[in-house]
Amino acid sequence: MPAVTLDNRSFISVTGEDAEDLLQGIITTDLPLVKHGEAWPGALLTPQGKILFEFLIGRTDSGFVLETAALDADALIKRLTLYRLRAKVTFERQEFGDVTLAWDEVHPEAGLHDQRFARAGIALTRVPGRGGADAVSLYRTLRFVSGISGGGEDGALNDYFPHDLLMDKNGGLSFKKGCYIGQEVVSRMQHRATARRRLVSVSADYALADPGTALFAGEREIGTLIAAEGNKGLAVIRTDKAGAAMAAGTDIMLGEQAVGVTLPAWSGLDFPQDADEAAS
Repeated sequence: MPAVTLDNRSFISVTGEDAEDLLQGIITTDLPLVKHGEAWPGALLTPQGKILFEFLIGRTDSGFVLETAALDADALIKRLTLYRLRAKVTFERQEFGDVTLAWDEVHPEAGLHDQRFARAGIALTRVPGRGGADAVSLYRTLRFVSGISGGGEDGALNDYFPHDLLMDKNGGLSFKKGCYIGQEVVSRMQHRATARRRLVSVSADYALADPGTALFAGEREIGTLIAAEGNKGLAVIRTDKAGAAMAAGTDIMLGEQAVGVTLPAWSGLDFPQDADEAAS
């Protein structure tokens, strides 16, 4: 497939002798794991553990670079600055407003390898600037089929916890490093295994409804479509309720449409096999 340019993106450089210590103490990603040439998913959470900002983060020679949605960049810099206090850190929005995405047979020397896709066995490199074809639908379809969200690519998802978007599975959520904002809540969800909303791929034989449309199992609302391209999309649903519906032979409905929902294989997750398991 050709390289593709994704617009409406923004890059923020984070530099200074205290850059890593500051970020390590406030964001979800465990930065010592981030190697040069890699882009890892990450988020800045509210104290209640919900997503405030999503981004991809990579290590540079002088610090780090954050890639996020262009609409979020200034607000993200403002929020990060609130936590800077006396730390020697500088946040600067870069001039790039696009990112070129290349996968499989295309391996540019420059750029960062997206670790979300690496978990799915897909080699995808992100290079700041415009250099690809206008075929964003190819990338979105690949992302939806692979069950990949994050980086602010699906709009504002401030009602969700990191577990809902599989950040506990894609490397974007650490349970081993010290405290960070919202860490107590997401750690409790992890250790008590209370995460029941999960990201799923959605497919149909026809064009999907608009993002924001609710999914139902019978009369029960079980989730929401968060992104769509043609007949492929992503949703966050209650997997226990979906599992119970599947066990009972009940269709999952998106508005008036019957759809298929699948958990990404790379996540290692499965729907409950029967109604009793779903209720447990």
